[in-house]
Amino acid sequence: MSEPRDAMPPGYQPHTAHGARIRADVVDVYVFAREPDAAGMEEVRFLQLLRSGAPLDGTWQPVMGHVHAGETSAQCALREMREEIGLDAGDASLLGFWALEQVHPFYISAIDTVVMSPRFCAEVRAGWAPALNEEHTAHRWVHETEIDRDFMWPGQKACCREIVREIVADCSLSRERLRVATR
Repeated sequence: MSEPRDAMPPGYQPHTAHGARIRADVVDVYVFAREPDAAGMEEVRFLQLLRSGAPLDGTWQPVMGHVHAGETSAQCALREMREEIGLDAGDASLLGFWALEQVHPFYISAIDTVVMSPRFCAEVRAGWAPALNEEHTAHRWVHETEIDRDFMWPGQKACCREIVREIVADCSLSRERLRVATR
């Protein structure tokens, strides 16, 4: 005889409407470029944008935004790149676009919400420069060795390391499986 579907194992409580909300409508896009150093060795640099509005005003962040109704997370990421930095999916400077395997979970106490944020990355040609919208006042490129110093959140630091390890590395087994078509 099987247990009823709603039987709860000992020690567990049934789902309620209490506790933090969970949402997945925020995406991050880490834009990076590979550039040769003085010795001709390839270096990876990550784009950061200085936010001009709440809630992150005055902090350096990747491209980020909220998914609109009827939009997939990947479509949102491409739209946010176009809006925030002027990088269109058909731009010749866009060398690749990937959905990263790790989702970025974080908690926002001000709204008692756990956010499960899909993350993406986009490679641009060396020397490409963003055209910032009004959400940002400046941009900078962060060298891969300065990730811990220049990225604010532990999840952002982990994301940059994932990109170097799984997207940039020639020996990556997952890079092509994570690639997202932009056209």
